[in-house]
Amino acid sequence: MLGENEKPDVTYADVGGLDMQKQEIREAVELPLTHFDLYKQIGIDPPRGVLLYGPPGTGKTMLVKAVANSTTASFIRVNGSEFVQKYLGEGPRMVRDVFRMARENSPAIIFIDEIDAIATKRFDAQTGADREVQRILLELLNQMDGFEQTSNVKVIMATNRADTLDPALLRPGRLDRKIEFPSLRDRRERRLIFTTIASKMSLSPEVDLDSLIVRNEPLSGAVIAAIMQEAGLRAVRKNRYNIIQSDLEDAYAAQVKTGQESDRLEFYR
Repeated sequence: MLGENEKPDVTYADVGGLDMQKQEIREAVELPLTHFDLYKQIGIDPPRGVLLYGPPGTGKTMLVKAVANSTTASFIRVNGSEFVQKYLGEGPRMVRDVFRMARENSPAIIFIDEIDAIATKRFDAQTGADREVQRILLELLNQMDGFEQTSNVKVIMATNRADTLDPALLRPGRLDRKIEFPSLRDRRERRLIFTTIASKMSLSPEVDLDSLIVRNEPLSGAVIAAIMQEAGLRAVRKNRYNIIQSDLEDAYAAQVKTGQESDRLEFYR
């Protein structure tokens, strides 16, 4: 568990673009923890859980870190695959332990990444491993039903494939808010991401970021970050203290194989 002194150091300002996603996750997670009285005064219950979905590299995990950084809540992060253990019964026990830890350290945020590892649609289990995964999911559902919406524990889950998730997990009262992270960025989103990353780097005055922003290849936030990182490495390799346009051009060509990125993202549309 990451406690108050071990919080992620990512802030909202570090996340380029994603304005709608920031607003939605703040309303669903941050504000209920910091201004619960607003919900009580209006007479509504805050969302109990939030699902973030979209292709890899679109900013889901980074935005969760920013939320954790913005509150005094304890931050518990676990990967869905970690619940799938070698021994029978270990997975459900781990689920119980995570929620118990959150209650004991409330206010708390539980973040389960790659939730699809344990929460895919249920079919007839053919193997012992399949049955164990189903038991893990049932325990997760029980735990989510076991605390009040007024609780100081908020649950965030993330997946690359929302279409594979069990409908029981998605119903209101469990994951009340579903936030999409799109695979294709419009030009404004690209500019925000490029400039946010570039603001922390040493760029030559001749650098023209717009020449990259206006190109047609679909880019995720992770790919844009990789382009900037690669450009910086090329400058270091040539013993320079700033990044020049040719570094960016070469980095773009290395990180974005025209057509391949589009084909990969097609899988998520």
